[in-house]
Amino acid sequence: MLYSLARAALFKLDPEVAHDVALKSLCALGPGVALLGAGADAGESKRVMGLDFPNPVGLAAGLDKNGEYIDAMAALGFGFLEIGTVTPRPQTGNPKPRMFRLVEHEAIINRLGFNNVGLEQLVKNVEKAAFRGVLGINIGKNFDTPNERAVDDYLACLDGVYERATYVTVNISSPNTKNLRDLQSPEKLDELLAAIMARRDALAAKHGLVKPMALKVAPDLDGEQVEAIAGLAVKHRIDALIATNTTIDRTGVEGHRNSVEAGGLSGRPLFAKSTATLRAFAKALGGKIPLIGVGGILDGKDAKAKIDAGASLVQVYTGFIYRGPDLIASARKALR
Repeated sequence: MLYSLARAALFKLDPEVAHDVALKSLCALGPGVALLGAGADAGESKRVMGLDFPNPVGLAAGLDKNGEYIDAMAALGFGFLEIGTVTPRPQTGNPKPRMFRLVEHEAIINRLGFNNVGLEQLVKNVEKAAFRGVLGINIGKNFDTPNERAVDDYLACLDGVYERATYVTVNISSPNTKNLRDLQSPEKLDELLAAIMARRDALAAKHGLVKPMALKVAPDLDGEQVEAIAGLAVKHRIDALIATNTTIDRTGVEGHRNSVEAGGLSGRPLFAKSTATLRAFAKALGGKIPLIGVGGILDGKDAKAKIDAGASLVQVYTGFIYRGPDLIASARKALR
């Protein structure tokens, strides 16, 4: 009830402004934000990627791009958080407006374009946070770095976040950075993962601790692409696949005034497509690599469907915007 009232006010604002207002408001609550949370339950813990997760419901990357709201998000009852996407250099992202609500579909289209404060400031933000739980950091490339040199950006980010992250996610699947998804092609992905995992192994030797590496994939893949990516993930010993990012497909929202906007569609209309892709990866991988399911989760039933499709953990973002903290409790309850 409380969140529905807050949402009504927030949805009168521009989506990007509302996003900032909501997160700043949570921080302003201080310790009181815990009253909105779902609390802890020892019976929910899961071990995935060699890590112990207090519960299997996480926050997806994108909501806290710069790691500015880590403690407030953690207090809401998430089992793990993923921040980013971060790029080596700060960048403003694509021109505004670049976020659009499709309220009747419980969906969002965004073309933010990896807007973030850059690697150096994100690391400082993480260092200031009190949170000591499972923290994933999602890494990408700057918009003006050509794909031929994309590996340099990913390696710079990996170097920079390695000590502070619990795990690191390689984002090659956002539709909002030009040509980024081309990195999912077999030849380019093979080269990229070889370099990244070699650097991870070197960093593990240097720091005496192996940090798991996850790969985030798009929902807009055919069967051949799924098989190729799954094969490369196994070949390079990736620790988890996150399925999926947003979609460029507009099935289910045709005719909405915002459906013609460029960008990635998330929320309810993404659920079926992302879950089908998750299921396809589960079949292709045959249990060799754990999966994290994300895309269109708006209640506990959706979260359970992701697990049934082959996921070990789930993440939420757009559903959290539409349903608020109650979504976390609902998803956790469904997965007990």
